[in-house]
Amino acid sequence: MTQFHDFNFKLLVIEQLMYSDKTLAPTFDLGSHLVEQGLIKDDGDPAYAYTVRNGLSYQVVPIARNYFEALEISPELLATVEELLLDGGHSVYFHCSPIWDGEDDLYDVHSLDDLQLLPNLKHIRGADDFWPPEFLEVLRERGIATDG
Repeated sequence: MTQFHDFNFKLLVIEQLMYSDKTLAPTFDLGSHLVEQGLIKDDGDPAYAYTVRNGLSYQVVPIARNYFEALEISPELLATVEELLLDGGHSVYFHCSPIWDGEDDLYDVHSLDDLQLLPNLKHIRGADDFWPPEFLEVLRERGIATDG
């Protein structure tokens, strides 16, 4: 299976496939996963409660990290990705960090090495606002559009 180098880039791809396109299943829900694993009772908002009780605010919950790191995405499914969106409000971020406000660099992409895994990627929305000039240059060289 395909291996990603940058966890945060993989999360962008998962957001597109799992939460937007709904082609990567099953959809991961941290609260439901915690309840199913017997780690917490379903007391309204189990993901929030688990995060608070375990001092995991403003960081990736290890159970979610392990799930998403191990998640296999076929090359055929990766080939369906034509667009990515950079946005601090992604569902995947909520399921990784139920208590995160988007005001830090927790989900910043650090490498574009994984672009090669998305042969049909044509556009990254929000890149002009969030990515450094050297990343934008790589996108231009590869013919990947941004908003600017």
